[in-house]
Amino acid sequence: MLHKTRGIVFKYFKYRDTSIIAKVFTEEFGLQTYIVNGVRSKSSKGRIALYQPLTLLDLVVYYKETADINRISEVKCGSPFQTIQTDVRKTAIAMFIAEILYKCVKEEGEVHDLFEFIYRSIEILDHLETNYQNFHLQFMLKLSKYLGFGIESSDFLDVFYAEEAFLVNELMDNSYEDSARLNNSSRRKMLDHIIKFFQTNVDSLKEINSIKVLQEVL
Repeated sequence: MLHKTRGIVFKYFKYRDTSIIAKVFTEEFGLQTYIVNGVRSKSSKGRIALYQPLTLLDLVVYYKETADINRISEVKCGSPFQTIQTDVRKTAIAMFIAEILYKCVKEEGEVHDLFEFIYRSIEILDHLETNYQNFHLQFMLKLSKYLGFGIESSDFLDVFYAEEAFLVNELMDNSYEDSARLNNSSRRKMLDHIIKFFQTNVDSLKEINSIKVLQEVL
């Protein structure tokens, strides 16, 4: 049966000569695996761009609950990026977020709140003109609540001094558009703590390959 749904690309893998296996987080069915044939062929007219990490899609998909891999009937970009692919800092942030999501989000089934949070966050990153150097910190802090291990309900804040703990709460509670008083050193230190916190709650989050690029760019 065919279903319409929005989707967020987490990652894709090359499959055979011209195809891919795509990991897509869908609004209706949660994390799904799709095989996309011929998308890497010379005649595909750049369709591989639709499966770059964090691309926001409008999909018509086949869905069978017992199937490990499903197929896509129709696909188009739901919200084309304006700056994420051209701003090197946003590109680095997006690469990092995509890796975090791929390794942390495994949910299937009813995921509307989590999906809406991720979808809206990506749109905001694309449209922000200033004050996005802390976006990845805010995103992870906010994401923890949706993944069921919210930082506010843990002893995470105990590792910070009072002033730093205040900044963590500020980042978590403020909107993405609000700025926070963090220099590069503080930003790196906070990111290290947030990653360690995630690693204690997510077994699949071990080495993060994109973090070196993120640190160099920011």
